[in-house]
Amino acid sequence: MVEVLGKSLLKTSLMGMLNKLPGYTRSPSGFEWILFKKIPVIFLLGTAPLAAIILSIYFNNVTLNPAQQKIIYQCLGVLFSYWFFVGATAIGCIVVMLMKGPAYVADPYELPKENKLLEK
Repeated sequence: MVEVLGKSLLKTSLMGMLNKLPGYTRSPSGFEWILFKKIPVIFLLGTAPLAAIILSIYFNNVTLNPAQQKIIYQCLGVLFSYWFFVGATAIGCIVVMLMKGPAYVADPYELPKENKLLEK
């Protein structure tokens, strides 16, 4: 670990920037954790039927006719769309978890002095 003035570089660069906001109470976890823990099961239960259809068509036929290819492409389209929605749900859960976490405050920003003559 690299040391800078007796402190580790990680602590100096990352942890020194943001401090926990004093007096902030953390929100209790809710539906986001329940849903986030179920995402792997949801992913597999949605993927398995479509993958089974695609694999059964591939392994049961030597040559594929246009109707079978169309079914495969439609299943792939639904599968990729499903993966997108499951991924977006996971990202949404992570965002809610981060928002419910402890509040951090950066360096204070002093406002300029108020000039009443400029407001007229």
